[in-house]
Amino acid sequence: MTGLRAKQKADRNRRILEAATTLFREMGYDAARIEDIAERAEVSVGTFYNYYQNKGDILVAAVSMEVEEVLAAGKIIVENPPATVSEALQALIGQYYDHSLVYLSKEMWRTAMAISIQQPESPFSKRYTELDGRLCDQVSTLMTKLQLRGGVMPGIDAVAAGQMFFNNLNMMFIEFVKDEAMELDTLKDMVGRQNRPLATLISGPKIQ
Repeated sequence: MTGLRAKQKADRNRRILEAATTLFREMGYDAARIEDIAERAEVSVGTFYNYYQNKGDILVAAVSMEVEEVLAAGKIIVENPPATVSEALQALIGQYYDHSLVYLSKEMWRTAMAISIQQPESPFSKRYTELDGRLCDQVSTLMTKLQLRGGVMPGIDAVAAGQMFFNNLNMMFIEFVKDEAMELDTLKDMVGRQNRPLATLISGPKIQ
């Protein structure tokens, strides 16, 4: 029975989360009401509050779900990356960007970013910062793996290089979500071009 209850609880949580992210896309984050979310998820408002205190809690849950899935997919790339820095970055960053709008719209990302800045000491902001840190660490791990394989020159601070690449991809993602008209392919092309000079500079002598 314990296993069944846990499964039912997880199912309700998933329904609430899916209902909320769908309504946020359809109506906008501010316009969507908790009553609407509960109705779409086929649960009572009281049940909703058993899982989330407010819409902000749902937003951070959506961001967490997004980033956890991206990290899992990125781990596969990091464990067996393409040979060159440029190709490896393209694969990993492409994975990040391609998944970025699966659960969240650009408006939802803007709201999440705004909350994290406006309320830096809130649990939401701290969780957002933690997830950003894990993504940054994954890019640095990729650079370290490439260095061990000869793809990055010895003596290069691979961790710092990864942080630089992450800071750029993160900054450009902010520009992407600010511009409703920008397409993902445009974003990926811009970041790829920006990464190329540094990637060439740090590449190992046999791998350009």
